[in-house]
Amino acid sequence: MIRQAAENDLSKILDIYNDAILNTTAVYTYNVQTLEERMLWFHKKNEDGFPVLVFEENNTVVGFATFGPFRAWPAYKYTIEHSVYVHNDCRRHGIGTELIKEIIKIADERKFMTLVAGIDAFNENSLKMHERLGFTYSGSIKKAGFKFGKWLDLVFYQKNLSGPENPMDG
Repeated sequence: MIRQAAENDLSKILDIYNDAILNTTAVYTYNVQTLEERMLWFHKKNEDGFPVLVFEENNTVVGFATFGPFRAWPAYKYTIEHSVYVHNDCRRHGIGTELIKEIIKIADERKFMTLVAGIDAFNENSLKMHERLGFTYSGSIKKAGFKFGKWLDLVFYQKNLSGPENPMDG
């Protein structure tokens, strides 16, 4: 079941995210987050009107997804970047796909034009999943990060949505 996250989901979200920090190149950071930091993140997402979705299986959160601004400048207001994370024991079961499908649906309903994914170049499962969902390759930044003693390349994929009927400057 996919639903909006609640504050009492944050400990499970934190566990999933911290595992990704410690054991994957899905996120280019080194230090795990605290529950207080995740709480601030969650409240900021809610305050800004961005979804935080969870995938719940047997009353346990096993994945989460969200989106937010791609860049801070106003002309990017129709472009967003998403994130999706799945519990290590539940990967490759379609959970990430279902979460991103829901993110696409919400983003399209809200009239965003472009949905961006920044993906580690060696994360073949994520690359294939995004391609299956209609994302197209947009470019690479070689040696964008350094983690686990090696340089990491970041690739960007994008999916064009229906966008606003009458986009406006300002």
